[in-house]
Amino acid sequence: MIEITRRQALKFGTAGLGLAAFSSPASALVKIVVSGGDFEPMPIGIPTFSSSDPQLAAEITSIVVADLKRSGLFAPLPATSMPVQAGDVGANPDFGNWRNAKADALVMGSVNEVGGQIQADVRLWDVVEGTQAFGESFSADRQNIRRVAHIVADAIYEKLSGEAGYFDTSIVYVAESGPKANRTKRLAIMDQDGANVQYLTRGDSIVLTPRYSPQGNLLSYMNFAGDVPQIYLLDLSTGKQQRVADFGKMTLSPRFSPDGQNIAFSVTSGANTNIYSMNLQARQPSALTSGAAIDTGPTFSPDGARIAFESDRGGSQQIYVMSAGGGGAQRISFGDGRYSTPVWSPKGDLIAFTKQSEGQFHIGTIRPDGSGERILSSSNLMEGPTWAPNGRVLMFFKDPGGDSGPQLYTIDVWGRNEQRIPTETFASDPTWSPLLR
Repeated sequence: MIEITRRQALKFGTAGLGLAAFSSPASALVKIVVSGGDFEPMPIGIPTFSSSDPQLAAEITSIVVADLKRSGLFAPLPATSMPVQAGDVGANPDFGNWRNAKADALVMGSVNEVGGQIQADVRLWDVVEGTQAFGESFSADRQNIRRVAHIVADAIYEKLSGEAGYFDTSIVYVAESGPKANRTKRLAIMDQDGANVQYLTRGDSIVLTPRYSPQGNLLSYMNFAGDVPQIYLLDLSTGKQQRVADFGKMTLSPRFSPDGQNIAFSVTSGANTNIYSMNLQARQPSALTSGAAIDTGPTFSPDGARIAFESDRGGSQQIYVMSAGGGGAQRISFGDGRYSTPVWSPKGDLIAFTKQSEGQFHIGTIRPDGSGERILSSSNLMEGPTWAPNGRVLMFFKDPGGDSGPQLYTIDVWGRNEQRIPTETFASDPTWSPLLR
């Protein structure tokens, strides 16, 4: 049974503030250049936004600062080292003072409530060149304060890094509570930073492996409600659940195609598990693999042309890539150990995976042609990577063992900036939404 419905959509807009030039030439803008794991975060000044409501301003500013700092690409200046404590969106900064404070970029903003709407006016300045990078206005309903802040942070991130932001997103995960031998497992949704937790299922049955659709309106997941675990769909706007199909056998590892029209999944029959694809309108499954092997964990490439999956067909659990229509499977993992849970990056350049070797679990990435394997993090138990929509950050879960339970972590594709994302219960199997707007 569903307990909540999808949160109200943000009313989003960008409009010029009528403040000097709207933007400066891209060639003059100071930018972060990241070519590997060895770089210094950009120092950026973000004074508290001005407002007739100091509490509102402090909340918006703190979320923007926290988002940018958590990305690992920015080093917001502490309040004690900034030339001014409160921003003035209508004035040109004293760039000399900000250069002395060692800032490369500067954000000035104001936020106010107007007719039940929260409006944030923001200017981003290149301190090095003394020029404006952008001036924009963002608005939302009063209950969507946090989303306004996340969208502001996304705009700053995108302008200074050249990559799309990922702060205005949600995470669905399996919330685990109760004794370790008998955990209640519910689907839960939260902001990417751990705020605004809401529960999507009651915990009457075990649920596993939630996966967002590309449009962000549906979830696929495994439900153990009946005699045989089956794949279900959950409509986030209505709370309606439905079983995808009744195969009479265990179905698992669902994943949407990039257009959201199809899902790939696995069906277990005896000792064998094979991958199927099914159009969600026609509901006629088609087998993509066959034979005496365990083929599971399918994940589509962003263009929908290929599927990566895990298989023990060669004698050990490895990652393969085949045509989305089946056939032509090629093994791409050749390191020591067993590989599982492949997930194709939204950018198409990498496939994330879980690896077990030498008594440890590892989260890593590999190129689709099998080159460039990189281990990002290692622990005694960790798995379930999911990509941020910009393809530059991963979330996964890690279980320290003992009487504890799984917790969510993020790390970037360079293996930097690993940090735990707080949840009010134990948490596993995360799936990252697309951008919400």
